Amino acid sequence: MDNKNGTGTDKTVHDESLGEIVLRRHARSHSYTLRIGNGQVIAVMPLHGDEQFMMDFIDRKRTELLLQLRRSPVRPRWDETVALQTYTFRVHIFRTDRANFYAALKEGVLHVACPEKTDFQREEVQQCLRKMVEQALRHEARRMLPPRLRMLAEKHGFRYADASIRHTQSRWGSCSATQHIHLSLSLMLLPEHLIDYVLLHELCHTVEMNHGKRFYELLNSVTGGQALALRRELKAYRML
Repeated sequence: MDNKNGTGTDKTVHDESLGEIVLRRHARSHSYTLRIGNGQVIAVMPLHGDEQFMMDFIDRKRTELLLQLRRSPVRPRWDETVALQTYTFRVHIFRTDRANFYAALKEGVLHVACPEKTDFQREEVQQCLRKMVEQALRHEARRMLPPRLRMLAEKHGFRYADASIRHTQSRWGSCSATQHIHLSLSLMLLPEHLIDYVLLHELCHTVEMNHGKRFYELLNSVTGGQALALRRELKAYRML
């Protein structure tokens, strides 16, 4: 499929392992470059560049591109079809005759009202909706996670200095050398048993600051011998 992007011509080709690749010719490009954009390989070349040269370049970078794709999956589009259930609420996006966007969290449902003529394809709309969901997740994370962390610490005899909520995109949680535990608001996208696993993981770091043998022995002891299975299960989930 070909389409115009204002700077040249885009052509989409399918690769068995990399999926859909966008070949983009750009009038101001003087080199062949590759990047990942929303879970897709974007290959940019000069306006009169050699397509076969670009495909060979992609093939040479295949291993690296596959790794980057796994780290940067396609972001889901926020629209009326979203069926997101978090730990404490579900997301309900709908159109209304309101002139502006509005979100309200009531009785386990985040109601997100959008103007009737909202174009969900627009990036500004996507950013607005993501921000609303993020704010609700932050609110719920601050309400739920610190008490849960405190309860688990008391149950298993851990001590930590403090806890805070952050919007991280690579770590579910972390523990500093001063025993300050940072928790991602994306934890609210997990089921309860995996939330507990991450919290216990960080609490174990108050005793063992590395991921050595003693750390995993401790983590295994406080998760009923399920540390490895829980770690594998967690890998199937994505952050906000």
